[in-house]
Amino acid sequence: QVQLVESGGGLVQPGGSLRLSCAASGSIFSIYRMEWYRQAPGKRRELVASITTSGSASHADSVKGRFTISRDNAKNTVYLQMNNLKPEDTAVYYCHTYGTIFWGQGTQVTVSS
Repeated sequence: QVQLVESGGGLVQPGGSLRLSCAASGSIFSIYRMEWYRQAPGKRRELVASITTSGSASHADSVKGRFTISRDNAKNTVYLQMNNLKPEDTAVYYCHTYGTIFWGQGTQVTVSS
């Protein structure tokens, strides 16, 4: 069993930044590839970024160059640094353990002036 708890969401103006965190319970965090997804109202949940156990990262084209996923295995935490935020980034952001049923509860990100 893995429990994931996201934090760091909020309201930010266009062009602003936020850093999301996802803290995972358990000592097996380091063996999992971790992912960030987001879901905007009326839209499908989409993959934003993923990071392997060794730290190799990939990002969706829509966020490439603006968002950065990272992880700290010693802290059982995965991060999503979001810069130059746009209104279309508004969504609930979820972290997910790849290949499992484990999801966090989500954190709301709203980009608006």
